[in-house]
Amino acid sequence: MHLIIGLIMIAIGALIVIKSEALLNNFGRIGFFEQHLGTEGGSRLGYKLIGLFVIFIGALVFTNLIGGFLSWILSPLLKYSRME
Repeated sequence: MHLIIGLIMIAIGALIVIKSEALLNNFGRIGFFEQHLGTEGGSRLGYKLIGLFVIFIGALVFTNLIGGFLSWILSPLLKYSRME
């Protein structure tokens, strides 16, 4: 099942990256991206970054490495929660 979900996430991420102009026209500009990612086109870059993030997470789900990745990312927090 993780193969199908991973492929769907990769496809959705690719569509977000490819159709960033259509997303900008439909949903408008995002203030955070406009402020922090440049004067013109910051929202386009933001949509592309969101798409790349979805592709990355989809690849982790597809290869069934999402559990190991999450435990690696959250290991500093989990280390302190195990202490008594």
